[in-house]
Amino acid sequence: MIEVVQTSGLKRAAQPGPVQVIAVTGGKGGVGKTSVAVNLATALTSAGRRVMLLDGDLGLANVDVFLGLSPRHTMAHVLSGERTLEEIIIESPQGFHVVPGASGVAELANLPAAGHLGLVQAFSALSSRLDTLIVDTSAGISHSVVQFTQAAQHVLLVVCDEPASMTDAYALTKVMSRNHGIRTFRVLANMVRSPGEGEHLFRKLERVTGRFLDVTLDYIGEIPDDPYLRRAIREQRPVVAAFPACPASRAFKKLALKADKWPVPDCPRGNLEFFVERLVRKPQVRLEVVQ
Repeated sequence: MIEVVQTSGLKRAAQPGPVQVIAVTGGKGGVGKTSVAVNLATALTSAGRRVMLLDGDLGLANVDVFLGLSPRHTMAHVLSGERTLEEIIIESPQGFHVVPGASGVAELANLPAAGHLGLVQAFSALSSRLDTLIVDTSAGISHSVVQFTQAAQHVLLVVCDEPASMTDAYALTKVMSRNHGIRTFRVLANMVRSPGEGEHLFRKLERVTGRFLDVTLDYIGEIPDDPYLRRAIREQRPVVAAFPACPASRAFKKLALKADKWPVPDCPRGNLEFFVERLVRKPQVRLEVVQ
């Protein structure tokens, strides 16, 4: 007789496990979001994690430029129906996978909310076994920034020592908290010129959000303004791979260690999320012959 037996200790072969999803955002352009996303992906991959990086700036993509890649197909081909999401994924020289956006495509830059929702849902069809998905969002508070940030589990807010950066970071936090229910933001200070400057920026932002918003800010560190980082960008390589011992690389490795410990929820939050079906943990079933 064949009997269905519930088991909890066996690994599931058919359904991959939950994926940690991190949206790298900041509001203002020029604060170094893409550099942070690329180097965080590199550092996590070096630590043995299976990582995918989504270029969420669909119309003005630049992750491929940072990595010296020349993708044949991009998100434009997915949204036109010419390719599936799985077919456009490429592997970086550092070992993580990249979902390339398109550059100079106005239709993608102005994609309506429904298009972004469909893209988030498309990730559920991927068969890849992943530990972490990093989403490099565009600047501003467009539909793509809102949808991708809301669909992530962790929001990494990148700021730098510029008035416009702090103003835009506050505006993004306000919109995401009041209109979309995001209450926790992890703040990273980028391009700091002296030790401790990052925490000073964080305290300034925390004072303002504490007065007017119901949010929690978590300071996760600072990345120094390092000439080796600028050199790596010119060479189209992540600084973590190009100059692993430089100050910026050490800071990114520290960030990766922290990010790797951020919890992955074991159930959906109730809104559309990347890989939401992998958060639903079902009892594992195997067939066993009972004599």
